[in-house]
Amino acid sequence: MDYPVLKKNFENHRFHTSYFETKEEAAAYLAEQIKGETVGFGGCMTAKEMDLFEILKKNNEVIWHWEQGPDARIRAKKESTVYILSANAAAETGQIINIDGSGNRLSESLFGPKRVYYVIGKNKIAPDLSSAMDRARNIACPKNAARFNKKTPCVVSDDKKCYDCNSPERICNAILILERPCTGMEVEMVFINEDLGY
Repeated sequence: MDYPVLKKNFENHRFHTSYFETKEEAAAYLAEQIKGETVGFGGCMTAKEMDLFEILKKNNEVIWHWEQGPDARIRAKKESTVYILSANAAAETGQIINIDGSGNRLSESLFGPKRVYYVIGKNKIAPDLSSAMDRARNIACPKNAARFNKKTPCVVSDDKKCYDCNSPERICNAILILERPCTGMEVEMVFINEDLGY
C-alpha cells in the first residue's frame, strides 16, 4: 500500500484520510473519534473482522442489520449520524467502487449521516479506476455472493468471475463510483495495511 499516493489523491478529491498498520490500531482510532453518536453499519466483513460493532457500542448507539435483523436497515437510514462501511475496491487515483444488491450501503453512504468512514484493507486497493472496477466485479462480488449462498454463475463457475448475469439471486444490482464526498458530508478513508474483507 502506497499511502503517500493514496493520501495525495484522495485528499485532492476532498476525502479525509488516515493510515494504520493494523486493524486494532484503526479500531482504537475510530473508538476515539466516534463517541455519543448513532452509528450505522453497511454490510461489511472488514468492520466485522475489526470487531467494530462491539467496540463502538461502548460509547455509542449502534445499528447493524447483521447483528440486529433486517429492520435495522431502516433504522440506520433514519437515525445514523455516523455510517461505517468498506468498499469493494478503492482506486489509487481517488475513487471508491461499491456494488450492492439492495442499495442500503450505497444510499446511506451518499445521504443522511454527517460523517462516513470507509475502512479499507490493502487488498482493496487497485492502481486505477478500471482495475478497481475489475476487482469489485471479479473478486469482491463473487466472494460476497458465495457468502450469501447464492447460486449465481460467479459462484457456481470454476473461474469465480462475473458473468453479468440476470439471475434473480444476483447481488450486483447497483454500482456506485464515488469521486468526491457528497455535499454536506464528511468522508474519511481509513486505510489499514492488512488484508481485510473481500
